[in-house]
Amino acid sequence: MSDFEPKIITFCCNYCSYVAADTAGTRKEHYPANVELLRLPCSGKVDILYILEAFNKGVDGVLVTGCRKEQCHFMEGNYKAEAKVMFLKDILDEIGFGGNRLHVQFMSAGEPDEFVRAVTDMTARIKELGPNPVENKK
Repeated sequence: MSDFEPKIITFCCNYCSYVAADTAGTRKEHYPANVELLRLPCSGKVDILYILEAFNKGVDGVLVTGCRKEQCHFMEGNYKAEAKVMFLKDILDEIGFGGNRLHVQFMSAGEPDEFVRAVTDMTARIKELGPNPVENKK
């Protein structure tokens, strides 16, 4: 499994985590190339169905990133995102898929290092877990 390169989708809020990712890129900071970014107006706009569809299409891990607590540009979007992720993690654990394949992380626009750490940690976690079990059954 050492050659396994996981596919990871990162849902980023427009105002903080996407800017942190962009800044990391501008600074030429290195993070795993297997991470695909999808920009949302707010992390609170992430839908459970988006996450489930990503897993259904073979993505190995999903990371939802948003503004730091108390700093959401839409007041409570990050709290809503966190609630959705925690709810879905429980369901994924109950059905045996694994809630560890899903994570939520908060950061400000001025924390590109936090973005790099989040996607690097997520990649390491998914490498440990192995490929998406749904993908292997198709």
